[in-house]
Amino acid sequence: MSSESSPYDGLKPGQWLTKTNELIAAHPLKPDEMVDLVLTCWKDIFDSRLGRLGYRVGHEIKPKPQIMGFFLHEFLQLEIARRYPGVWRGEVTAADKDLVCIPDAHYSIEIKTSSHADKIFGNRSYAQKSKKVKKSKSGFYLAINFAKFTADCPACDIAKIKFGWLDTEDWRGQAAQSGQQASLSPHVEAGKLVTLYPPPDAGPTAKKPSRKPRA
Repeated sequence: MSSESSPYDGLKPGQWLTKTNELIAAHPLKPDEMVDLVLTCWKDIFDSRLGRLGYRVGHEIKPKPQIMGFFLHEFLQLEIARRYPGVWRGEVTAADKDLVCIPDAHYSIEIKTSSHADKIFGNRSYAQKSKKVKKSKSGFYLAINFAKFTADCPACDIAKIKFGWLDTEDWRGQAAQSGQQASLSPHVEAGKLVTLYPPPDAGPTAKKPSRKPRA
C-alpha cells in the first residue's frame, strides 16, 4: 500500500468523513459483522478456561490491558479465518496486516486496541519515516477501546469500536525523544474513523451483550 496514493488526496478535512463512509461501504466486511466479530471474540476470551484448574479471565485472572489486547488480536485472527477460510487469514509475515484479505490485500485491516476510553495509539515508529518499514502504516484500521480491570470497574467491557482508513502521515510522535507513543489528532479521528459500536442511537442506557462465562 505504500506505493498507492491516499484516498484522501485532494480532499479538505471537512470532506474526509464522506470519503471514509464511502471506503467503509466498499469494504467486503460490513460494519455489523465487524461488531459481531469483536463482541463474539471478546466474549470467547471470558468463556475460556486456562490451566489445569480452569482459571477464568475476569474471575481468578484479571490481565493487564496489553494482555487483553493480545488475546483479542489472536481471537479475531482465528475467528475471521474460521468464518472465511481461504478468504481471510491472520498475520503470518512481518509485512502482513493483522487481518489479511487474501483476494485483495487492499482490504486488509490493522487492529489497534486501547484501554483509553476513546483514543488509540501506535508505537513511535508509526510517526517515523524509514526505508526499513516492515509493513505499510496506511490502510484500513479497526480501533477497539475497552475498560481495564480495576476495583471500580471489574467488568472490562468493550467501550467503543471504530473503523476507517488512516495514512502514515496521520500519526504524530510524542515531542519528547524518550516518548514511545504515536497518536492521532482530533480532526483525523473525527474524519477518518467512524464509530460502529455502540450505535449512535443506543443511548447511555443501552444494554451490552452478555459475556458471562459458561458454567
